[in-house]
Amino acid sequence: MLKTRVLTALCLLAIFLSALFFVPPAGWLALAVLVAGVGAWEWGGLVGWSGTLRSAFPLLVGFLVAALGVMTGLDIDRVARHPALAGIYLAAVAFWLLCVPTWLLRKWRIQGVLSGAITGLLVLVPASLALAHARQVSPGFLLACMAAVWLADIGAYFVGRAIGRHKLAPTISPGKSWEGAVGGALVVVTYGLGLLLAKGGMALEGLGLAAATLLAFSAVSVMGDLFESLLKRQAGLKDSGHILPGHGGMLDRIDSLTSTLPLVGLAVLYHFAP
Repeated sequence: MLKTRVLTALCLLAIFLSALFFVPPAGWLALAVLVAGVGAWEWGGLVGWSGTLRSAFPLLVGFLVAALGVMTGLDIDRVARHPALAGIYLAAVAFWLLCVPTWLLRKWRIQGVLSGAITGLLVLVPASLALAHARQVSPGFLLACMAAVWLADIGAYFVGRAIGRHKLAPTISPGKSWEGAVGGALVVVTYGLGLLLAKGGMALEGLGLAAATLLAFSAVSVMGDLFESLLKRQAGLKDSGHILPGHGGMLDRIDSLTSTLPLVGLAVLYHFAP
């Protein structure tokens, strides 16, 4: 199993980095459409869909990401500033910040096709658009944002294993601890502030705000992870899918990105667009 996990991770990393740095914007948008479509197929399994409904949802999600991406200019080599993106990202951010904490606390179940479809669209479409949007700034910028999410997860894992005593959400994800979450957040803050200081574009008085922003970013990444864990537990599934040998499904790999990328998209929209 470990060998399979390592080989899959190396292949994914090679494909991801090659596409990130060498594929043109339209091709990267197409990749975002593919990720969204696979995620949508797995989403159908998490909410209990089958047959035509489960097959149709990836087509809907893929079409929306492709159409909105082209409409808002995510397929060209210039940072997009279309007003529709603000509404899409804000809807997702409101969902993650205002709805998901209560959802996790009360352990709601998705009931009905309409609620499943709306929730799936909020989870998948804004994050996929932001994946294309952030890359317009530069491949390095997107990689740095994604690395922050990965470091939060890695830091939480190792700190939790070393000193984790207090369970974060024992009935949702028993392996996670408050100590791990704090450790992961501190890793992200250290990483983020280090990048900002290395670039020389951050005044000392702005470091406090930057640190608070990074802490919030880390907290939102944990919510994305816990949200998918809750859905899997309610569906009686260990993994969201089996497309990635040794790693489960697409949603297993992008769960924290679905919650954090809309925040990145807002940052791109208001701080990097001309």
